[in-house]
Amino acid sequence: MTKKIDPIALSQALIRCNSVTPADGGALDVLGNALTGLGFDVRRKVFSADGTPDVDNLYARIGATAPNFCFAGHTDVVPVGDENAWSVDPFGAEIRDGVLYGRGASDMKAAIAAFVAAASQYLEKTGGGVPGSISLLITGDEEGPAINGTKKLLEWIADEGETLDVCLVGEPTNPEAMGDMVKIGRRGSLTARLEVTGIQGHTAYPHLADNPIHRLIGMLDAITGTPLDEGTDRFQASTLQVASVDTGNTAGNVIPAKVNSLFNVRFNDLHTGASVTDWLHERFREAGAVDGEHYHLDVHVSGEAFLTPPGRLSDVLCRAVEEVTGRAPELSTSGGTSDARFIKDYCPVAEFGLVGKTMHKVDEQMPVSDVESLTRIYAATLDGFFAQP
Repeated sequence: MTKKIDPIALSQALIRCNSVTPADGGALDVLGNALTGLGFDVRRKVFSADGTPDVDNLYARIGATAPNFCFAGHTDVVPVGDENAWSVDPFGAEIRDGVLYGRGASDMKAAIAAFVAAASQYLEKTGGGVPGSISLLITGDEEGPAINGTKKLLEWIADEGETLDVCLVGEPTNPEAMGDMVKIGRRGSLTARLEVTGIQGHTAYPHLADNPIHRLIGMLDAITGTPLDEGTDRFQASTLQVASVDTGNTAGNVIPAKVNSLFNVRFNDLHTGASVTDWLHERFREAGAVDGEHYHLDVHVSGEAFLTPPGRLSDVLCRAVEEVTGRAPELSTSGGTSDARFIKDYCPVAEFGLVGKTMHKVDEQMPVSDVESLTRIYAATLDGFFAQP
């Protein structure tokens, strides 16, 4: 008989692993042992690339036929920040008054524990059989560069001849309470580094210089003064936010030779990274700036906008959420990027996890009852998915 996994005990065991990106801290050992005990075939893959740290990843599967229902997530966490500001040990996994504390409680070690506990409940109910397959795709690189994690693990899985039919990512999707939101897409993200050049000189003799800051002000006004769009049926309006302006100049009587700015664009499905880049250059030209003469723009697109149209996965998931919480979740594309941006190239993907109010914060925490609810939601999702022909 398949043993049941306690999602709270497993959450605590995972949180006690100091797995700040890219360190594993033993988290995948804890997870792998739990999955092996349930009968999963557990495989570990370490990926590397020049200039980036090695990353340990895990893929586990039980069953050998289609459909393959995959849970995806990450065991890596962000740094704790000022440890003295925490009221508890960030990696102590302490429970106080029914609340679990620790880095990863919200994002997203407790959700991974809920994956495993839900699978154990399903396997206990079926006597260990699956009319298809259940798998877990877990990385240690989501909070970092995202180079040696999910993207490469997906490629390896495909090279092994395996197929994911649907994937549920356990990111913390709920803004306020369990049952708020299921994500079926994400906006794209483009980060740009803009260097504007001029001629250095004395502030008392501006006619002998060319102030790049004044040019930059006009260029930033050109891209912030007019929105890219007003949104679509499924996506909110695209946004552009300036994150930094810097000259490195500390002298009040010197016009600098150059100024740098950093900004980020979150764009909806009306755009691609390439079309946003073209729009930026067009707006800069309208502001009187010439590429290569007045400025240089370095663009990095970390993910394109995507939408998984409502279908079998989101239908089953939403029914499970409503069954457990009594709330009909909103189907949303809001928020930042996640590893779903890689998974969508392989299969339909949806995201549902815990409440995200304390993720990345001091005293990150989660009510034990929410972790238990999430386990029931995932178990009901498996029931509903495999009950359909």
